[in-house]
Amino acid sequence: MRLLQVFNQYRSLFNGEETVVQRTEELIRRHGGEVRTLVKSSRDLAPGLTGKMYAFASGIYNPWSAAEVLSEVEAHQIDVVHAHNTYPLFSPSIFRALKKNNVPVVLSLHNQQLTCPRADHMRDGKICDTCLTSSALQCGFKNCRDNRLESWAYAIRSQTARKLGLFRDNVTIFIALTQFAKQRLVQSGYDAERISVLPNMAPGPFAAVDPAENHYVAFAGRLSAEKGIPTLLAAARKLPQLAFRLAGAGPEEANFRSMASENVEFVGKLERQAMIDFYRQARLLVLPSNNYEMCPLVISEAMSHGVPVVASRIGGIPELVDHGKSGLLFPVGDVDALVASIERIVESPTLCRELGEAARHRAQLEFGEDRYLEQLLSIYQKAIDRIAPPFSTPSTLKTSTP
Repeated sequence: MRLLQVFNQYRSLFNGEETVVQRTEELIRRHGGEVRTLVKSSRDLAPGLTGKMYAFASGIYNPWSAAEVLSEVEAHQIDVVHAHNTYPLFSPSIFRALKKNNVPVVLSLHNQQLTCPRADHMRDGKICDTCLTSSALQCGFKNCRDNRLESWAYAIRSQTARKLGLFRDNVTIFIALTQFAKQRLVQSGYDAERISVLPNMAPGPFAAVDPAENHYVAFAGRLSAEKGIPTLLAAARKLPQLAFRLAGAGPEEANFRSMASENVEFVGKLERQAMIDFYRQARLLVLPSNNYEMCPLVISEAMSHGVPVVASRIGGIPELVDHGKSGLLFPVGDVDALVASIERIVESPTLCRELGEAARHRAQLEFGEDRYLEQLLSIYQKAIDRIAPPFSTPSTLKTSTP
């Protein structure tokens, strides 16, 4: 297997998608495959309006990136291309170029960029499904990014991709991370037969910890409102006897620090080993998101160590956390329900251990490396099998124009 991964790195330093790209490369290589990963970074964009204008133009259609990807396919005899985020420096132009040359393409959908210009279905801090089944231009009309210029740029970029079918008509197989994510794509008009469901891989296996011996409530993720940080901080104020530790960084960190009570500690963005230690020393992990989460890595990561998870009942989360068996779920934004869930685990060491043990077992069985690899290779083969005739020899590769 000769694989090419394509990934546009985000400006944010804390996101799970980049971790998935790295783990996929390591996994395929560890099992004898050849992997190349082509990365462009939004962190390299010029500051200010110049960078934004370049990102807008590139995100609409970038024939130079399409040619670059084809060059990689030609030079390294690639069997399948696995794309992740392509905005703004690759753009979906790469999919049209690859389709013209009969190159199998798999696209992992880590967020909701195909159904929402913002990629999160949020507006004014609330869920918004307007663009799921209607024009993406609504993002501009409704000023969904709280910036007219940016809102219209995102709207035009998304609507162009939809009208030209740049994703819909050119990607061979889509990977949705949960059944919830797949159903949303089907609802917006994508072909169910070309959507495979593959949750993120859990790391490990790790030796089980005894979470009942640990003392703090953990959160890991981007420090932003859609992750439900205000809900978590409100719960912490009602539980002054417990320690809360938040790992991560984000645009609203300073604001959240000012809101936090004395029992809350912000530990920053942690490297891999420090993150492992953070999970293993936690009593439980809380993820109080108020947006449509697809498949948060932090859930499977905590579960893989035997740490129970308390999370909001939204998006794909209920497919990962089996309420009452491997963790607890609570209604979105319900501070009292979150407090009750935390107290239930903290006050019962037996329940804490039972939930943690079941979580670890599920992480190994359903999200472990062996199962993930088997399913991923099956998806790659499915993409290859859908290409007929066999994809072009390198000498016949053709560039793409709009």
